[in-house]
Amino acid sequence: MILNISLAILLIQLQEVVCQCGYKACEKTKDNPVLNIHLVPHTHDDVGWLKTVDQYYYGANNSIQHAGIQYILDSVVGLLQGSSHRKFVYVEMAFFMRWWRQQNEEMRNIIKDLVNKGQLQFAGGGWSQNDEAATHYTAIIDNMAYGMKFLKDTFGDCSRPLVAWQIDVFGHSKEQAALFAMMGFDGVFFARIDAADRLLRKADKRLEGMWHASQSLSSAADLFYGAFYDHYSPPDGFCFDIFCDDQPIQDDQDLLDYNVDERVDTFVKLMKEEAKSFQTNHIMLTMGNDFNYENANEWFKNMDKLLKYVNMKENETNVHVLYSSPACYLYALNQADVTWSSKTDDFFPYGSPFNYWTGFYTSRPALKGYIRIANKVLQTCKQIKAVSGVGADPVALKDAIGIVQHHDAVTGTEKQHVANDYAKRLAIGIDEGQKIENDGIAQLIKINASQPSLQFEFCNNLNISICHVTETLKMFTVTAYNPLAYQVLKYIRLPVNGMHYSIKDPDDNTVKYQVVEVTKATQHVRKQRGNASHELIFPVNIPAVGFSTYTVTMDTVKNKYRNLQTRAVHAGIDDTTISNNHLSLTFDGKTGLLKSIKNMDDDIMLPVRQMFYWYSSSTGDIISDSSSSPYIFRPNGTKPFPVFDTTVNLKVFKSNLFEEVQQEFGPGLSQVIRLYKGQQHAEFEYTVGPIPFKDGLGKEIISRFDTSLKNDGIFYTDSNGRQIMKRRRNHRDTFPYINTDPVAGNYYPINTKIFIKDNNTQLTVVTDRSHGGSSIQDGSLEIMVHRRLLYYDGGEVEALNETGQFGDGLIIRGDLLVTLNPMQIKTFQVQIKRK
Repeated sequence: MILNISLAILLIQLQEVVCQCGYKACEKTKDNPVLNIHLVPHTHDDVGWLKTVDQYYYGANNSIQHAGIQYILDSVVGLLQGSSHRKFVYVEMAFFMRWWRQQNEEMRNIIKDLVNKGQLQFAGGGWSQNDEAATHYTAIIDNMAYGMKFLKDTFGDCSRPLVAWQIDVFGHSKEQAALFAMMGFDGVFFARIDAADRLLRKADKRLEGMWHASQSLSSAADLFYGAFYDHYSPPDGFCFDIFCDDQPIQDDQDLLDYNVDERVDTFVKLMKEEAKSFQTNHIMLTMGNDFNYENANEWFKNMDKLLKYVNMKENETNVHVLYSSPACYLYALNQADVTWSSKTDDFFPYGSPFNYWTGFYTSRPALKGYIRIANKVLQTCKQIKAVSGVGADPVALKDAIGIVQHHDAVTGTEKQHVANDYAKRLAIGIDEGQKIENDGIAQLIKINASQPSLQFEFCNNLNISICHVTETLKMFTVTAYNPLAYQVLKYIRLPVNGMHYSIKDPDDNTVKYQVVEVTKATQHVRKQRGNASHELIFPVNIPAVGFSTYTVTMDTVKNKYRNLQTRAVHAGIDDTTISNNHLSLTFDGKTGLLKSIKNMDDDIMLPVRQMFYWYSSSTGDIISDSSSSPYIFRPNGTKPFPVFDTTVNLKVFKSNLFEEVQQEFGPGLSQVIRLYKGQQHAEFEYTVGPIPFKDGLGKEIISRFDTSLKNDGIFYTDSNGRQIMKRRRNHRDTFPYINTDPVAGNYYPINTKIFIKDNNTQLTVVTDRSHGGSSIQDGSLEIMVHRRLLYYDGGEVEALNETGQFGDGLIIRGDLLVTLNPMQIKTFQVQIKRK
């Protein structure tokens, strides 16, 4: 059947001045057999990469990279006024809004006129061109909404982007396509797909097609997609930027270097060759590249000539050139009577044999974790503001969240000084968001107007047992907010320097608690930033979209609720088991490693061995000069090494609230595995780093779960925290897979979960940030948690060799939540009594 592209054509109301924007701004094209070449002038402006976002905008620090966004926009707008046929596409609103705010009223009117005429068009329109592998769907929505709201408020309907523009993103997710469809986009275009996939699509004329991006949403998530013939740069020989060395079109016949005939003949030949890979008589040429158009005159002057002289030979060559845009190109495709191929999977991983871009799924895990935390603050901040009716708009937090979704930010592929800049922006944004949360919660508590404003202390470093208030005060209150639509039971862990406490819930009932010593690993990570000797643990029940306040008072006498049992476990003794009312975990007495997990609710038990391993990072070899880098994961060999090949020391804690095992593997690696009463998952809190490097080897650390499950090469990962993607080892759905790298070629992005299953049992691991992971062998599930690399495979980005605050290697602390569930569906019999 013929799958038509559903085009949401803008309905422009007639005013005193008739706007010709959107699809109405598209120039008329020629019918077959004439080949229409759509020139799309554009610039790709990274919102931070080799330079910070500020340096890119102003053109500072050009010793690193010559780029200045303000000059690009100045130049482009001036040249668009020179001809009504010229068009230009802009994408990143984080830059455009800065530039807009610096313009005077006269220039703003000129820009609005260009937008209304369809000469200046926006594609994508997000705050940044977001990554699709390491991003959460809520952050993607906020990134897009923040940019598109600016466009709507500034220019009205004529500025609404009709096409998504993900040209430099390192692979493309199914959920991202579904979100674009639900946002009202008619299509998405991009450049980066697997090299083998592109070759086959060229041969089969399947570079463009229909993406069925959600089974549950059906046609509501259908989206047209287009992969470029090559990159998002101009065709060879036709780049007219200050960064390019291609020959300009020299059309003065009195000069010896006159080259119009040669330029036209070369261009026509290239286009006819490229046309062999497309189904219609239309080709889109991306006339631009990274940070192009500082001198827009050079571009437009030569493109004007290209249009003029190619079109003069149109009757002879059957090639017609026109200024266009992604939206106008899509509009032309919609007029074609074509049966489009369909797609239901995604475009991961991106790369080519020996060169898989699967390392960035994990690169800079500390920044990835911080971005997820900041995103949570933004979601909570927006909700509290809406519920309480007080608080300012979290502009700095929205700006920071939008910026770090960029495909060289959350990916970890930026320079270190840029990563530091991202973290600083997040810190400023989080501080702003928490002030808004403070005002909102204070309003909800309904304090008397005569009382001073209630101020909360946000403890942002509880993961390493730092909180000045709880460490120093003998009495304090704890307010926990729940943004979810259902009541939750959570366990609070607070750093303290006491042993005995009295805790009251909102109804003045006494709450049970426990006190445990701060682990040596935590003391090592926090160094002198905190001095708590213990952690106070107690449960809190929080209503849906609400909060609960608990009062904590230090006692001077022993409290009857402290019944903690502690013991050290040494090698050679019996197995150790910890349990709650749902799960039990058994640890091998000889190795100290996890041995099995039992779901007591469903009476299923699974042998599970969990251990940390490291892949040795390739620095290039005779097969390929590619090395592991911030982008690429390329291990030396297929077998990882155990981080420590010795017995693991255990320390066991048991109480009426929780049971936990503390594992000490050796320097730079420890883990605490916890089971809280009432919760159906086990918490694996790992502390990894600094990764040793004096042996000259880059290392990529994984947490691996080995089980007896027969998953037949099948495993599952999520797509941006929403859809679940079925993965098959050594396989691609749409093209033959070449198994040149059995490890890296089988890695996929994990945003929130990964699981394996057989006919009876499913083992699921939930993550607190984005990672890369896979099932490299049956029954096995691995997640890469940290990377430290000493080499880079070329280009200008540094090796991924992060150091911590105190100058040593970066230490990562994160959480993995593990569940074990049966596959059978429980059935319930319902008896209906008849009268």
